[in-house]
Amino acid sequence: MEQQDILGTQGGGAAGAPGREVLRPATSASIRDAELTHVNEQGRARMVDVGAKPVTARVARAAGKVLMAPSTLELVRSGGTRKGDVLAVAQVAGIMAAKRTWELVPMCHQVPLSGVDLGFAYEADGIAIEATARCKGETGVEMEALTAVSVAALTIYDMCKSHQRDMVIERVRLMEKDGGRSGHFVRED
Repeated sequence: MEQQDILGTQGGGAAGAPGREVLRPATSASIRDAELTHVNEQGRARMVDVGAKPVTARVARAAGKVLMAPSTLELVRSGGTRKGDVLAVAQVAGIMAAKRTWELVPMCHQVPLSGVDLGFAYEADGIAIEATARCKGETGVEMEALTAVSVAALTIYDMCKSHQRDMVIERVRLMEKDGGRSGHFVRED
């Protein structure tokens, strides 16, 4: 019997290409074994009740990058794109996205953000993005920082796509988080 990948295509398609892992939906038993907090005893999605958790200071920092050709990078740097100041728009888009993360990510709580900051750095092969989100609340702000980076990267892509369509958004990841029961995390790579 031929297996299906997670998107339901027979035989794998791109997911079944050599060197690529075919993803399969998790079973209820495997979800319970992993103790995922957003899944109930029956293996169904749920929103975690954080009402009994103490309010603490939370901070999270995320990063990502948009790879682009030197000519596109120079257009961004010089303000020569047709759509305007790419990084100013990306900064506002990232902040707006962080504020609306709870509307975009189904099991994410609405948190009282006290601050969101985005920074950009020109590198030889593209633009590095870093976002920091802060709040005092019952749950962390990792998703808000990750969403800010993701939407800032998408905005950069959108504003530059008329110049280059093969840009790559890569390595969106949590770099650091602090606060709450799980304590301090710092990415080591």
